[in-house]
Amino acid sequence: MKTSDFYFHLPKELIAQTPLEQRDASRLLCLDRRTGATDHRHFYELPELLNPGDCLVMNDSRVIPARLFGRLETGGAVELVLLRELEEFRWLCLGKPGRKLRIGTEISFGDGELTAVVEEVSEDGNRIVRFRCAGIFLEVLEQLGQMPLPPYITEELQDAERYQTVYASEPGSAAAPTAGLHFTPELLETLEKKGVRLVTITLHVGLGTFRPVKVENIEEHEMHAEYCIIDEKAAEQINQTRKEGGRVIAIGTTSCRTLESQARPDGTIEPYDGWTNCFIYPGYTFKCIDGLITNFHLPESTLIMLVSALASRETILAAYEEAVEKRYRFFSFGDAMLIV
Repeated sequence: MKTSDFYFHLPKELIAQTPLEQRDASRLLCLDRRTGATDHRHFYELPELLNPGDCLVMNDSRVIPARLFGRLETGGAVELVLLRELEEFRWLCLGKPGRKLRIGTEISFGDGELTAVVEEVSEDGNRIVRFRCAGIFLEVLEQLGQMPLPPYITEELQDAERYQTVYASEPGSAAAPTAGLHFTPELLETLEKKGVRLVTITLHVGLGTFRPVKVENIEEHEMHAEYCIIDEKAAEQINQTRKEGGRVIAIGTTSCRTLESQARPDGTIEPYDGWTNCFIYPGYTFKCIDGLITNFHLPESTLIMLVSALASRETILAAYEEAVEKRYRFFSFGDAMLIV
């Protein structure tokens, strides 16, 4: 299949710039992935759409303030976005302007509380940077860093917590697993009271999720690896759900890819702690998940390819056309879909 097969026209004004005041007030397009039938609801109605015994699998990764603005010894300004921790104090980063960030370049952030040196330049132009600080690195980052919002969001975020899910607990992501932004503590409590299992796993969102597809043939695209964890309790709960006939519904493409990358042929899950570069596109046979809660994605992205594998390309593009017609809000702060 070609990358252009996943193009759709999106009016710019439908790209949500700010989150809604109430998280679960977003709209919810419900899609039957087998028939293509749609229904238009609100996210707070989700408990009505799930059954006791269903299992929601949430990515509990927390976005770190990964965008840093620093100065060179010459006084020049540079920017780093932390993508992936390679080892303690050593990170893979996006850096600009690239011409100023050669191997050996020293960078200072704030009043020198944090410093760094460029150790390597990778083949794709990213930088491997080693940081130095007197205190705890993540605490210093909280003081000096900014939230790395996607480039299509041009308005300033007033409350950084609105780019975190309410269940985010494991720091490490360069971007939010945005399908989870619609949940509130009250909604989660309602779901639990109904008998829906709530399971957390972790995938630290990095370059792999958002890297543009630059090849014509999608099968030639390579995903960057991202770190994920499925602990024994999560695996046990997911496997019990399947055994009892409940549905496993992933919240977001990151949860979906984590589960599918570790599922056995029979759909059961093994505990895992390591890396995944799972790339899902049409033709893929899902082993574990029965449904997906997700936002509306960019044209020609790996994310729309994934949802097109769960339903079909034609079904998804028709649903997206309907969403555009009905003025749904798109991307990170936009509305949601339930695909079952």
